[in-house]
Amino acid sequence: MERKDMNSMPTSFESFLSKFRERKLLSTSLILFTLSIGILIGTLVSTGVKAARQQVAPDATPLTIPAPVQLSSSFAQIAKKVRPAVVNINTESVIKAPKAQQPRRRRAPSDDEEDPGGDMFRRFFGRPFDFFGNPFDMPQGDQKVRSLGSGIVVDPNGYILTNRHVVEEADRIRVKLMDDPTLYNAKLIGADIETDLAVIKIDAKKALTYAKIGNSDAVEVGDWAMAIGSPFGFDETVTAGIISAKGREIPQGGARRQFQRFIQTDAAINRGNSGGPLLNINGEVVGINTAIVSSSGGYEGLGFAMPSNVAVGVYNQLIKEGKVVRGSIGISFRDQNESLLRVYGAKEGGVLVNEVQPGGPAEKAGVKPEDLIVALDGKPVHNGEELVDVVANSPVGRKLKLSIMRDGKAIEIPVAIADRTQVFPELTAENREEQGEEKQGTEVMFGISVSNITAEQRKQWDLNEPGGVAVTNVEASSFADDIGLAKNDVVLSINRRSVQNVQDVRQIQRELKAGSDVAFRVLRRVPTGRQLQWRSIFLAGVLPSGQ
Repeated sequence: MERKDMNSMPTSFESFLSKFRERKLLSTSLILFTLSIGILIGTLVSTGVKAARQQVAPDATPLTIPAPVQLSSSFAQIAKKVRPAVVNINTESVIKAPKAQQPRRRRAPSDDEEDPGGDMFRRFFGRPFDFFGNPFDMPQGDQKVRSLGSGIVVDPNGYILTNRHVVEEADRIRVKLMDDPTLYNAKLIGADIETDLAVIKIDAKKALTYAKIGNSDAVEVGDWAMAIGSPFGFDETVTAGIISAKGREIPQGGARRQFQRFIQTDAAINRGNSGGPLLNINGEVVGINTAIVSSSGGYEGLGFAMPSNVAVGVYNQLIKEGKVVRGSIGISFRDQNESLLRVYGAKEGGVLVNEVQPGGPAEKAGVKPEDLIVALDGKPVHNGEELVDVVANSPVGRKLKLSIMRDGKAIEIPVAIADRTQVFPELTAENREEQGEEKQGTEVMFGISVSNITAEQRKQWDLNEPGGVAVTNVEASSFADDIGLAKNDVVLSINRRSVQNVQDVRQIQRELKAGSDVAFRVLRRVPTGRQLQWRSIFLAGVLPSGQ
């Protein structure tokens, strides 16, 4: 019988256990390896998903912030240099009520009294007008109206250039300098209605910072431009833009202003900027800010400045004479096309004479309608604008040689320059009326508005008496009202001195002082039966102070 070896059994069991352990270790290793691979793959997938979420545009290059550098300070330097020369102009005017409406014991408010509402509105927006441009109904009694504008000091002695409409009709003009709380009383040196420019002067007891004048002919469309002023009462406001156009005309009431051709800019200009400077990039004054074109009444990118070259000519005359005298040869012309000019013999432009003013220099020299002016003193004239510039800026009495084409023949005619207001008195009056200028310099002294009388008016009124000026308005409670002057009277003389035109009235007015006896000889139409006839009457009184 075979015997089993009992000693061999443990060996087999141990072998079995050993194999089992090896298999278990292998399985565990496989499981751990699989888990490691899974974790690694999961980590990579998670990182990729996270990265994809953080960078939407993987092909875009991230931006970097550069190191800080000093930016251009050209505008800041200009503002710092010129702002001290820009002034705020505050004007006051008193609107007098008729006697019947003047309340008793009423006085005008003093400067330190507050007027919440109405006066604040006027202080920022000028004269009281509604949004449609119509004046508000004023309360009864004398009313003080205030308005604001700007100006530019052009002389260290206190001479300031501004707009005429800023200081017109003002009973009091006061000027505020930058960083100076004092309100300086200003004197009106002179004003020019044709260019809407004026010169005022203050005595500050010190030399003032003044601006440098530039040459506006050098301005080009697209140049940088800066404006400084007091829009809506905000002093020393600086705005910037570019030069948008040159030689712009702004029709007013359908009429063109012969001496108003502006620089257009989109630098912000609002009410209160009037009279302030338009500057070039060198800080030079190249224009006087004058007007805006706006449907809303505020800034819309259309600002207009009178060129500095024009302003300089006006300024120099105002400080010398107190007025601007422009030359004229006594002709009129209209816009002309090239075909018309060629028919009359023009080769390179010219001016076709439409009418010749009776008694004017051109008529006296022999110029006739349909003459074609092609040169002045040998210099070609291409259009009416060039002719007006030369003639208007020529001194009265100077002779110009006109080169003329007449019936195909070239002739030369010497013509003496005359004062435009003397050659065309009716044209000057019409221009002033179109610009709302009814009071032609006489309202302060006498309280009347006057105008020159045209030949057509004399015929219409059946007025045979030569000379005289027509009274167009009499201010209530004024000296003229007190002595009995009336609208439509014709003033023939003042203090026995003949009056031929408005200039005569101004000259006589300048020579009178408070307390002077003033006598008017006037013509007045009075009823005679069923007709009106002119009668000569005398009116007189003592000129009071403050008139």
